[in-house]
Amino acid sequence: MAQQALGAEASPSSQARRGWSEDWLAVAAGLLIFLLALCLLAGGNLLGWATTPRTWLEIGKAVRPISQTYAQLPAAIPLLVTYAFATVLMTIGAALLRANVAKFVAAFSVVFWLSYLSWVLGNYAYVAVTTPAEMQRLGLGWSLRLTGESGYVIALLAGLAIANLLPGFARWLGEAARPELYIKTAIVILGGTVGIKAAEQLGLASSVMWRGLAAIVEAYLIYWAVVYFVARKWFGFSREWAAPLASGISICGVSAAIATAGAIRARPMVAVMVSSLVVVFAMVELLILPFAARAFLGDEPLVAAAWMGLAVKTDGAAVASGAITEALLYADAAARGIKYDKGWIVGTTTTIKIFIDIFIGVWAFLLAYIWTRYIEPRKPGDKLRAAEIWERFPKFVLGFVLTFVAVLLIGLSSSPASLRTVNAAMDQANVFRQLFFVLTFFSIGLMSDLRVLWQEGIGRLAAVYVVSLFGFVIWVGLLISWIFFSGLKPPIAG
Repeated sequence: MAQQALGAEASPSSQARRGWSEDWLAVAAGLLIFLLALCLLAGGNLLGWATTPRTWLEIGKAVRPISQTYAQLPAAIPLLVTYAFATVLMTIGAALLRANVAKFVAAFSVVFWLSYLSWVLGNYAYVAVTTPAEMQRLGLGWSLRLTGESGYVIALLAGLAIANLLPGFARWLGEAARPELYIKTAIVILGGTVGIKAAEQLGLASSVMWRGLAAIVEAYLIYWAVVYFVARKWFGFSREWAAPLASGISICGVSAAIATAGAIRARPMVAVMVSSLVVVFAMVELLILPFAARAFLGDEPLVAAAWMGLAVKTDGAAVASGAITEALLYADAAARGIKYDKGWIVGTTTTIKIFIDIFIGVWAFLLAYIWTRYIEPRKPGDKLRAAEIWERFPKFVLGFVLTFVAVLLIGLSSSPASLRTVNAAMDQANVFRQLFFVLTFFSIGLMSDLRVLWQEGIGRLAAVYVVSLFGFVIWVGLLISWIFFSGLKPPIAG
């Protein structure tokens, strides 16, 4: 059944065993993008043409290059260059995986443009705008407040529609439906993005940072164990399903689910199904939690900030939740004559998410060791070899750690002006991180036969998510946020 739902994954996996693996290809592709972006430090603007959707009301202004250096070009030119670069890079990967190159290029072109269109639609102002200030600036009376990450959901739904309504077309596109390659490449790039945020957030009060670190360690040791127990004992899932689900709900959503699935050698279906649920539920949390924080935590703004970081399961949605919460709480405080210094709620939320992202690599290593040492059947007297852990360890996590450490060290040793350049470089790399994320979710939808997924238990999987998230994850996160952050307030402006 799993192969029916993810049939296109079987061939690349068997091919990868004879040569390159998707893990190492992801590391290579991610590092190439990362190094090209860092050339900005030496004066070479090699990725400034990378084109990303922006919040838009007029479709003609929906996409722009990331760098102002290329802003005068007609929008179609950098967009086509972005497509060409992604196509060449992924085609090299497909060739190394011994895919049919001609079929891959044709299929990838369709996958790219449909995914990119989904990304653009997700950034439509009435869908994506989150803060009251931005709504006022654009003259909007209302917005769904889903952020640009709603493009991932649109891409997922578009892929699902093709897979279940046009199965012949979906099979033809299957050559380019490689969600693991795309998501792993995105995670390698994510390391640099997290690194620059860590370097910037070192300017926050040390008490916020250490309280955040203590909070996530305590929260996620509780979260992971309880979600794993619920999935295993209450819903009867195997370890293969329970572990990635526990990581996806408790640590950091998509990235954690993918890393955990790799560490325990779960089938590709497991990671992609959990990832889909993560993105959908993050949108739900984004719509609910900031307004709950406004109602009950008006006098504890940093408790609210920590809660957003601990409860919302994707980076973009978590930071957006922090931004909405800051706008709501600061406005209410101003009405009472209190004017807080800007950025502390968003900064606290981001700091906690940074620690959570770093935690992914540590957790993947621990799970690789535990599964190899205690879970997988072993003959009496067999000794655990380090090579077994290394073989099982998801190599793309190494790429994440490498880019994170490199940018963190560069950022900490940079002057404020140089730090801004590093930030701009990571913004350029981040365009491709987001692009590979949207390609991932379109591919997940494209490879998902809903009838087969239902037989595999996606309904029960969603039930585990609902029970875990709304039954205790949100409330434990709130309690721990209160324990570590109650009484700590942002400084008064001026």
